Amino acid sequence: MYTAEQGILTRDEMESRRLLAAQDLQTGLTQSQVARKFGVSRTTASRWHRTLNGRGVESLRKRRAPGRPSRLNAEQLKAAAEIYRAGPRAAGLDADRWTTARFAEAIFAMFGVRYDPDHAGRILHRLGLRQRTRNRGRAQEALQATPFPQSPAHLPQVGVA
Repeated sequence: MYTAEQGILTRDEMESRRLLAAQDLQTGLTQSQVARKFGVSRTTASRWHRTLNGRGVESLRKRRAPGRPSRLNAEQLKAAAEIYRAGPRAAGLDADRWTTARFAEAIFAMFGVRYDPDHAGRILHRLGLRQRTRNRGRAQEALQATPFPQSPAHLPQVGVA
C-alpha cells in the first residue's frame, strides 16, 4: 500500500489492512510476520490477532467514530447547505465570499446554534461544499520558492577540495 508508507491512511484503508491481516493470521502467518508485512507494530498485530480469535473477523471492521451528536438535524444541515450555495448576501451578510467565520455566523442567525469557525469548516466539508486543504504544503512551497544564496562569500566552504 503506497499510502501506508506515507503514514496517512483513511478509515477504509485501515479497515482493508486489518481484514487482509486477518486473512494472513488465519492462514498461519505469525504475528511478527503480519506486523512486518503491514508496517505496524508487533503490539498492533497482537491486538488484531486477539480480536480475531475472541470476536471474529467482523470485529475488525470499521465502526462509526464516536463523538458528540450534531446540534443541527438533517433538515437544518440541508437548509444550511442551501444558504451556502445561495451566497453570503442571501444569508444577510455584507460580503461576497464565504469564510468559515461568516458561515458560522449564518448558522447562528438561522438556527441559534453557535459553532467555532473551524467546526463550521468541518461542516462544509462534510456537506461536500468545500474541499479540505492543508496549509503545510503551501508553507513548504513558500520555503522552496524563497531564494537563498548558494554559497555566501563570507562563509568558509566546508568539505570542498
